[in-house]
Amino acid sequence: MSAEVMLPGGRRHVLREPAAWTAPAEPFTSRIAFAAAHVVADPLGDNRPGAAAAVDWEHTLAFRRHLWSHGFGVAEAMDTAQRGMGLDWAAARELIRRSAAEAREHGGRIAAGAGTDHVDAAGLDEVLAAYSEQLGAVQAAGAQVIVMASRQLAAVATAPADYRYVYDRLLPQAGAPVILHWLGPMFDPALTGYWGSEDLSEATDVFLGLVHDHASQVDGVKVSLLDAEHEKALRAKLPEGVRLYTGDDYHYPSLIKSGSDALLGVFAAIAPAASAALRALDARDEAAYDAAFAPTLPLARHIFGAPTYHYKTGIAFVAWLSGLQPGFSMIGGLQSGRSLPHLVETFLLTDACGLLPDPDLAAHRMTALLDVYGAV
Repeated sequence: MSAEVMLPGGRRHVLREPAAWTAPAEPFTSRIAFAAAHVVADPLGDNRPGAAAAVDWEHTLAFRRHLWSHGFGVAEAMDTAQRGMGLDWAAARELIRRSAAEAREHGGRIAAGAGTDHVDAAGLDEVLAAYSEQLGAVQAAGAQVIVMASRQLAAVATAPADYRYVYDRLLPQAGAPVILHWLGPMFDPALTGYWGSEDLSEATDVFLGLVHDHASQVDGVKVSLLDAEHEKALRAKLPEGVRLYTGDDYHYPSLIKSGSDALLGVFAAIAPAASAALRALDARDEAAYDAAFAPTLPLARHIFGAPTYHYKTGIAFVAWLSGLQPGFSMIGGLQSGRSLPHLVETFLLTDACGLLPDPDLAAHRMTALLDVYGAV
């Protein structure tokens, strides 16, 4: 008998059978692909707004193994893991340490975010010192460094030269090439005007100047601006050997196909489908690539809909429906970041992709959530 859910308004939804996804036998060859992973909250922890993060380490690390099994590198302690939205530096540092150890044990690739979120910086030197401390912690754990955009730097910088002052001194400290992260204000309003200007072309010139001056110290740039044309133009101007890791959760199929590598939060929700797409790209099977990715776009654009910074709720929700974590709760109580109608649509779109591995479990959990909301 097919699993079904009675939705609000008397709509009966019968779940489809899950797609027959298979794990890759070898790493992707045509692109490097990281999935930015979320954290699983301890359901018995005091994960109220403003409290220190209480993490369910068992299921958090199991989720990383799930991503590695589908061929992805893990981008750790990034905004998907609620950096700046509940995950403080103490918890992030422990997350990086544990995940890097897990990566060594399981042969997984890992990169991790170094930022400045543990200080209230009063000046550029304080920002630089904070960056240096976190960069050292990431390197000591054995992960590749992702230099995250800094709210503290955005708050104290008054001109492009202030950004160069910090980054010019930070990048030579890295023992291996880093990934530079440019996160747009749709993901974090505190980063408005990053690189010293709200004019995108001016900010891009500053960013490109930095990358060209430090090309040997930059593995790639991760750009999360949700502007496909800007990304393609930027990619064409990067120094030879510097990758562009798309962070565009709206246009990733076309951007990856046209030459971008990837570091995406949406991959945490669609890992089996994305893995199939990337293996098809390796095989130069464009039809299979499009067939694997096309159904995921409506889901991605819904999860990352405005306000985009609450996309983490959708990632955790899909993981819960898929049986990858025991409960639908988040650090900081951010499971409340999306409405019930939004979650219902997330459920329907995930099912349409064939991404719910156990339809009976997903139907049971969706029905239970509707009951909790008083919508049954």
